[in-house]
Amino acid sequence: MSLFQRVFGDGKPVIGMVHLGALPGAPLYDEAAGVDAVVEAARADLHALQDAGFDAVMFGNENDRPYELKVDVASTATMAFVIGRLRDEVRIPFGVNVLWDPQSTVALAAATGAAFVREIFTGTYASDMGVWAPDAGAAMRARNRLGRRDLAMLYNVSAEFADSLDRRTLPDRARSAVFSSIPDAVLVSGHITGEAAALSDLEAVKAVLPTTPVLANTGVKHETVGDVLRVADGCVVGSALKVGGDTWKPVDRERAADFMALARAAREGA
Repeated sequence: MSLFQRVFGDGKPVIGMVHLGALPGAPLYDEAAGVDAVVEAARADLHALQDAGFDAVMFGNENDRPYELKVDVASTATMAFVIGRLRDEVRIPFGVNVLWDPQSTVALAAATGAAFVREIFTGTYASDMGVWAPDAGAAMRARNRLGRRDLAMLYNVSAEFADSLDRRTLPDRARSAVFSSIPDAVLVSGHITGEAAALSDLEAVKAVLPTTPVLANTGVKHETVGDVLRVADGCVVGSALKVGGDTWKPVDRERAADFMALARAAREGA
């Protein structure tokens, strides 16, 4: 059994995002409301997703704009605090993502007991944050050094807010990442948060990686989840579940439940 299967089972997992509010030090942080407000908002989103029947959740610092490639230690520490406050309420597998810092992401997973991580681990990009050159080897070694060989590594191979400086095609880059860096799954994204990956990109990556799980990472919507799960081995969803479909709003319980109903129907049909 693969590590991906041990975490998510044999189905096509649907992973719901818990977008934490802006953290201390970030420009959008609400100092008056404080960290307790971040905890309570995350708690509401977590329970909405669990009650809707999502297979897993992922905690991320989407509101820490502008993003950093080497994250302020305060952000990682606060994420650990927030997740720690909620840990006993989490009933399904959970993952973490500290944008856009692989080392901090792995460290946070080790500290909180997360089952999986998502990050940009490979490639070189021209991005809104500057030249982006992560180190998959260092991240994998950090995982093992921290005693987390059981931590599933989900590699996003098409970075948001960036353009690859590697002129190989996306399928070739994905195939190379699997060969050289041993991810447990490959994720395909759109250009920014909430924007869909092209179905043709999902199809092309899956065609060259028939035995590696390939997930849609951004922009999956109620009206597209059936088509996405026909091709992909699962998906990550955030914006479509929010009030009015707005990335920065809370999770809408009704939208979340409707999405999972459509996802279950699609998986049963497949």
